Amino acid sequence: MEDTKDLAAEGVEIPISVQDQRDVLDLYSKLRKVEARLVGPDGKTQVLPGSLYSFLCQLLADLKEGNSVTILQSEATLTTVEAAKLLGVSRQFLIQEIEKGSIPYHMVGTHRRLYARDALAYKSKRDAGRRKQLDDLALAEHEEGLYARGVDDPHSRQ
Repeated sequence: MEDTKDLAAEGVEIPISVQDQRDVLDLYSKLRKVEARLVGPDGKTQVLPGSLYSFLCQLLADLKEGNSVTILQSEATLTTVEAAKLLGVSRQFLIQEIEKGSIPYHMVGTHRRLYARDALAYKSKRDAGRRKQLDDLALAEHEEGLYARGVDDPHSRQ
């Protein structure tokens, strides 16, 4: 039987029961209303730091919306296959980017390994570049008056 973690890593949707959804919503609502505290098995309580509290609220909000959540340590080491999946690219494309020097890596024996932080930094930079290209394209089309034309506008067919 496959582990739930393995299914999530492969992009398989894991259904959440109605009761679990209610529990997440209830916990999310409670966390938003009161000062969150950790209670240890010995009964000792500790107030959560604001950053951890915010993180937990965001985590629960994402779960409440039905989104998948992955927690990955920045120091985690990824194989090229894992990094390619994380980036949504082929392994071969990733290797080309590594060889161009676009993504840092290190060797473990004869195998390339990447730190999760480096793969995510590359993804962030790539996504920012794509957003800029789309913004530039939209601006150019706006300046040419293409946004004022509708799909059924006869002047848009030239």
